[in-house]
Order: sequence, then structure tokens, then C-alpha cells
Amino acid sequence: QVQLVESGGGLVQPGGSLRLSCAASESIFHIYVMGWYRQAPGKQREWVATITSGGTTRYADSVKGRFTISRDNAKNTVYLQMNSLKPEDTAVYSCNAVQVRGTSWGQGTQVTVSS
Repeated sequence: QVQLVESGGGLVQPGGSLRLSCAASESIFHIYVMGWYRQAPGKQREWVATITSGGTTRYADSVKGRFTISRDNAKNTVYLQMNSLKPEDTAVYSCNAVQVRGTSWGQGTQVTVSS
């Protein structure tokens, strides 16, 4: 299965922006769906956004209009641009890749939104 490594997390003030990256160990060209999920302390993991190999995107209502998911097949990387961040966006963000042979997950990157 493909190995995924997230980066780009950190501490940001409310209203700020961050861009998360999810680098894959192999070509993502044929990976049909890649997505971002997040898990806040004491809460279940929740879906944030997905993008298909054809570029179709979907977003959770809580992030629609603020977050943008994209993929660069040449760099084997999926991004999550997060704008207008809120304290409730604080969580560990993980990416995943859905393939015929199974689903792969990265280890996650911490995003903390606080003043």
C-alpha cells in the first residue's frame, strides 16, 4: 500500500491560514480518491474533504468555503489549504488514499488554532 506523510501543521491565530501537504511514496495518478480527515481531542475522527482522480472535490459543511483540497499528480502530493481558521478547527489532520488493494493513512499533523 502507498505510504503517506503529512506536513504543514502548526500553531496559528484565529482567522489565519495554513497549507497542509500529504506526500505519497508512489504515484497518485491512479488513486481514485484521496482525502483529509481530522480528530480533535476527545472526539471521533471526522471527514473534512476528498478529491477524486478526475478532480472532483467534496467538503464537509463545517469547512466549505474556507478549505480547499487539491492534488498535484506530478509531485505525488495532495494539499489542504485552510483559510479563516477557527479554534474549533484544532485537531490532528490525517490524509488517506483509497485504492483497490486497501486504504492507507498517514500519521497525521497537528493543527492548533489559538490566540
